[in-house]
Amino acid sequence: MVAELSTTINAAELVRKHRQFFNSGKTQSLEFRLEQLNKLRSLIKANESKIKEALKKDLNKSEFEAYGTEITFVLKDIDHVIASLKKWMKPERVKTPLFHQLGSSWIQSDPLGVVYVIAPWNYPFQLLIAPVIGAMAAGNTVIMKPSRMSANTCQLIDEMISSNFPADYLKVITNFQTTQELLEERFDYIFFTGGKEVGTEIYQKAAKNLTPVTLELGGKSPCFVDETMNMNWAMKRLIWGKFTNAGQTCVAPDYFLVDNKIKAKFISEAIKTIKEFYGEDPKQSPDFGRIITEKHFQRVSGLFKNAQVIHGGDTDASQKYIAPTILDNVKLDDAVMQEEIFGPLMPIIGYDNLDDAIKIVNSGGKPLALYVFSESRAYQEKVLSETSSGNGSINECLMHVGQFNLPFGGVGDSGIGQYHGKLSFDIFSHRKGVLKKSTLTDLALRFPPYNSNKVNMLNKLMDWLM
Repeated sequence: MVAELSTTINAAELVRKHRQFFNSGKTQSLEFRLEQLNKLRSLIKANESKIKEALKKDLNKSEFEAYGTEITFVLKDIDHVIASLKKWMKPERVKTPLFHQLGSSWIQSDPLGVVYVIAPWNYPFQLLIAPVIGAMAAGNTVIMKPSRMSANTCQLIDEMISSNFPADYLKVITNFQTTQELLEERFDYIFFTGGKEVGTEIYQKAAKNLTPVTLELGGKSPCFVDETMNMNWAMKRLIWGKFTNAGQTCVAPDYFLVDNKIKAKFISEAIKTIKEFYGEDPKQSPDFGRIITEKHFQRVSGLFKNAQVIHGGDTDASQKYIAPTILDNVKLDDAVMQEEIFGPLMPIIGYDNLDDAIKIVNSGGKPLALYVFSESRAYQEKVLSETSSGNGSINECLMHVGQFNLPFGGVGDSGIGQYHGKLSFDIFSHRKGVLKKSTLTDLALRFPPYNSNKVNMLNKLMDWLM
């Protein structure tokens, strides 16, 4: 379901009103920011059941998955920000060299102004609200663009925000025409999560107005597996990370590089774990999701049309259902290796030499995440040191995203900029350096007229001060 949920809004007028609200100074104080964040938290708590229901309709998310990967994530994020905001807003004192005495120096975090946050459909609540939390904490106004493809969640967010916040402070946009027109306006920051193609277009439009951006994109995140992998808990984590949200996760392991010594055992244990999680018929499991739209269903289905399916492969267009599917003997020129999968397909590539596996990863774009499943420290260190990725994770899947003390973001093709935790506050702030000097005294030699004596004195003074 893709729907227009609101009428077209004059983009220029909307941005003007937001800038007017920001320029009023209302967003500057700690009290205002905390009040708005607490209001947002209360709204989320009060609408938990509606959020779960919307996510169920859009993606067939189970209650556990909706709560764990969307609702809890943003609630914990808000709690962290509320507890830390007073500290983050305090000016950061820095050392003032002797040359600048009598004086003091500090860095203060100023809000940027009017922010545009554009979110995707796969985690339609979390991936919109999380950056908005950072923008609010930093003292900005926010224009929010949820995905129309997750129409039920989109509509609910619109209702929640429009009924509880001033439209010139927080505004949800659901009309495609307005969305495009807004990209022609001057914002103080644009935050986008989605695919590389749209991200490139947004980057180009932002450049016209010299608008800074964060682009959270994606890519083909590899998973390295060696013979020391724990086939119990590590396998459970791996299968959970691959098939959560029916594989529609930007940091899901996209393909698997498995040591040929254990490939047969790895496949056997993977099949066993899939059945343990979702039963003999995952279509009947209340815990397995669906593909978001018919278009995406057709795309993902086409990726394994000529592949060697050794488990799964069942599809049902009427439900947009694709079973958890394992593909073996995958070649680099296969369709499934030509783009980010974003679906419940698990391609396996065997290797005999780790260097060859690393070359495969390095021959493509830099991924958003990279996974290593091994008990060997030397193996872990070699993979991490000889590859480049937005984030890395050892013997775990997806969970690094919820570690708010770690930066989250891409590199190269997988994105620009990082957020989460304090970084969410920092990216929506300008770190302004301030030097304050006393007017009680000064060095007379710094002022014209200059002569050779002043030059000699300056040289000696600089040698002494430095």
